[in-house]
Amino acid sequence: MADGTAPGSANPVVFFDLTLGGEPLGRIKMELFADVTPKTAENFRQFCTGETKNAQGRPQGYKASKFHRVIKDFMVQGGDFLHGDGTGSASIYGTRSFADENFNLKHDSPGLLSMANSGPNTNGCQFFITTVPTPFLNNKHVVFGKVVDGMDVVRKVENARTTREKPNQDISIVQCGEM
Repeated sequence: MADGTAPGSANPVVFFDLTLGGEPLGRIKMELFADVTPKTAENFRQFCTGETKNAQGRPQGYKASKFHRVIKDFMVQGGDFLHGDGTGSASIYGTRSFADENFNLKHDSPGLLSMANSGPNTNGCQFFITTVPTPFLNNKHVVFGKVVDGMDVVRKVENARTTREKPNQDISIVQCGEM
């Protein structure tokens, strides 16, 4: 796994180190399904590494961004590093959003990494991690990865206190990258 791929696969593995209210929460490691959704996986991977630059030439990505929406027994959502509230969208492809790559993978278990969107073909930087099976999202959101270590950390995020789905304390990605 030293080369950034999952054991027995060519898929990249990325990580988030999280804090809750400034206190360390733990690490989430995610395998990205580049073998099934290469464009979507690469978009997420580059936002984890910060290798994509914004118009000012500065790295852009998930580092220092927050999980802005948490719904117990459903999912945790983050990735809006532009506005922090679910309204921002960016992609590595030079556009605010990109098309749905495919719906080959289904929302059939907890720990799946899927693209948040605002309708068909509006994938950008926002994502969510399922905490239960969510079959009603099949064919509407692109599944492109899964948690391979740190589901206990996802559960801590899921159980954080919220007001109208917004965490009462910041749940921040303080470090991220590729394994």
